[in-house]
Amino acid sequence: MKRRDFSSLLAATPLAAATGTALAQGGPVDGRHYQTLNPPLPSTPGKIEVVEFFWYGCPHCYAFEPAVEAWTKQLPADVAFRKVHVAFRANVKIHQRMFYALEALGKEAATRQAIFAAMHQQGLALDDAKSQAKFLSPLGVDPVKYQEAYNSFGVITKCQQAEKLSEAYRIDGVPCIGIGGRFLTSPGLAAGGQRMPEHELGLKALQITDFLIQRVRSKA
Repeated sequence: MKRRDFSSLLAATPLAAATGTALAQGGPVDGRHYQTLNPPLPSTPGKIEVVEFFWYGCPHCYAFEPAVEAWTKQLPADVAFRKVHVAFRANVKIHQRMFYALEALGKEAATRQAIFAAMHQQGLALDDAKSQAKFLSPLGVDPVKYQEAYNSFGVITKCQQAEKLSEAYRIDGVPCIGIGGRFLTSPGLAAGGQRMPEHELGLKALQITDFLIQRVRSKA
């Protein structure tokens, strides 16, 4: 899967001092800690949409998930958050279908942690519908209904919409966060060249997301 090279971002040590000064003096810097979309994407009046682009099989997404989950519990009323599963290659497309099939059944949030654990702790690939249905059955997902949802027109359409949105935001790696159709950041971008543990990168990305939400709000 093509994704941002987090190791090269973290190795950019000459930027660290300048980044720290910029954050202290004036907040995140466009082009260093986040990117501005030009032109911006269409948005819904009165709502600021925040989108996390992710993949179940991405270790960085797995590491980011606890911080994102806690952050979403404190969102203001004018912010709408959702996850969008990317599809960079064939097996990722299969995981994308799993995400939207579970979402259609109202089971995605309840099974997400188990899926992450299965892929990153147990080494399960879950890269075909049959193995997915077998794994999900003990978690309360009916195998027949799952297969129907997996192959449904509605799920296929959701996958197509997800790919179009990923292209519109110019996503080339995950996790990434799109804010209000105007901005994009990620743990890798948020680092700005600084070395820090991955969980701290996630927290910094969410701090920058809060900053960008306020930017969108102030221009509404």
